[in-house]
Amino acid sequence: MTVMKSVLVAAAATVALSAQVHVQAQTLPTSGTLVVVPAFGEVKHVNDQVVATLAIEEQDKDKAAAASRVNQKMNKGIAIVKQADPSAALKSYGYYTYPVYPEERPLPAGTVAKPRLPTAWRVGQYLEVTTANLAALPKTVSAAQGVLTLNGLNFGLKPETIRLLDDQRIAATYKNLNERVAAIARAMGRNVADAVLDTVDFEGSGNYANESRPAAAPMMMRSAKMADDSAVAEPSFEPGETTLDMRLVGKVKFK
Repeated sequence: MTVMKSVLVAAAATVALSAQVHVQAQTLPTSGTLVVVPAFGEVKHVNDQVVATLAIEEQDKDKAAAASRVNQKMNKGIAIVKQADPSAALKSYGYYTYPVYPEERPLPAGTVAKPRLPTAWRVGQYLEVTTANLAALPKTVSAAQGVLTLNGLNFGLKPETIRLLDDQRIAATYKNLNERVAAIARAMGRNVADAVLDTVDFEGSGNYANESRPAAAPMMMRSAKMADDSAVAEPSFEPGETTLDMRLVGKVKFK
């Protein structure tokens, strides 16, 4: 009986101590506590703009001949794009001229290598086409591909659309901040009405959507004998959608 009584007393003491610790945990003072709360928000929108990269490259033993063909075909390609989509904004860039050298072969021992001379020249240029006329895009690209090559497509949002979505993005992020503050208040055993928003930093994270375009991929070699105005079937494109996100950091102080 004495042993049993000791066990019961020890158990009762353990329960009492556990209850005391639990009460102390629940009553941890939170008055004046400053809480830093990150919040996130995002909005999605169907892409309404595309940047198409068209290109031309020619190779010839005569550098002037290669450059002449590039100039002629680029001029023709620009005219085709302008006719197919008058609303498109065009930008030429990346004109290049590279020598093509013969393949190096191992030389016999003691043989002095001769200076390498180019056997041909590669000449090329890029054309950036920005348009919101996505309905006409397949026809425009198909027409241009009769002369130029399609080097890349990047769908995105027009600057006006991004500005219009800013209000929604800010509202979604601020709503998330309020939801997280309420959840923190409940976890602390406090009333959300006791929380006072001290600071809201919309730039603390630097996590803004960056609509940067990827660099143009290297072009495949285009034969100098390729026929002009070759018929190209219209391609199919799916614009997809863009997600714009935002992050803010709020500082909340409990009374």
